[in-house]
Amino acid sequence: MPASLSAAAVADYGRLGYHFPIRAFAPPEAEAMLARLRATEARLGGRLTGRMNQKPHLLFPWICDLVRHPAVLDAVESVLGPNLLCWSSQFFMKDARDPAYVSWHQDGTYWGLSSPEVVTAWIAFTPSIPESGNMRVVPGTHRTKVPHTDTFAQDNLLSRGQEVAVQVNDAEAVDISLQPGEMSLHHVLIVHGSEPNRAGWPRIGLAVRYVPTHVRQLGGPRDSALLVRGHDSFGHFEHETAPEADLHPHALARHKAIMDRQLAILYAGAAKDGQLGATIQPG
Repeated sequence: MPASLSAAAVADYGRLGYHFPIRAFAPPEAEAMLARLRATEARLGGRLTGRMNQKPHLLFPWICDLVRHPAVLDAVESVLGPNLLCWSSQFFMKDARDPAYVSWHQDGTYWGLSSPEVVTAWIAFTPSIPESGNMRVVPGTHRTKVPHTDTFAQDNLLSRGQEVAVQVNDAEAVDISLQPGEMSLHHVLIVHGSEPNRAGWPRIGLAVRYVPTHVRQLGGPRDSALLVRGHDSFGHFEHETAPEADLHPHALARHKAIMDRQLAILYAGAAKDGQLGATIQPG
């Protein structure tokens, strides 16, 4: 499939560390995606949370279809090239007038990956605008990795409540405003965060993390990822399997083993348990 972003858009991404908006799904498709998410949550008896919200594309075929959708992959290929792995996915949800927020941080702090060649596609399911607590980014901050501290703050949506240990000038931040079905791309090291939702509707987005196949895991046990485009001639990641059906027993078993291994990487060195359950020690 062809890369879809213009040369100018790719150049802007390289200079700024982000690009938006990209229309990935038509409004009726976005409405259907939100309805499917709500039906999934109803089946689970509540919000998709905890481990169920880590790599949910390995548990639900409809989410797996989203992370492999050509419109998403064409844009990501523009930045990362034709051989792509989906390393993770996660919904970021804020209820109407929800105090939840995301502190200023860089995504790659605890991921253990060998290269910053990592792109997040953030797909909006509902309007993500300043009133509803959209993502905000600080242009150009993807060029330097900065130190972080763990806060484990209750309303922080991040697993360790991590935040940059440097001063951020809020006046320099840019609002990533998206309508349902639109998405943004952002670099793994762009400093970004979001404010609480002051709107009367929920703010919902799916963040999908993509890496080129030459990237590898340095942080502990052998990692895994889903091959979504092209070929993998490196074999650094164990290849994951798409789910047979919603919450299929085989998919659930595979997902548990994958999350045990990945959380050992993400929580390595943490001072206390994170929001995804008890800290897991490698081995």
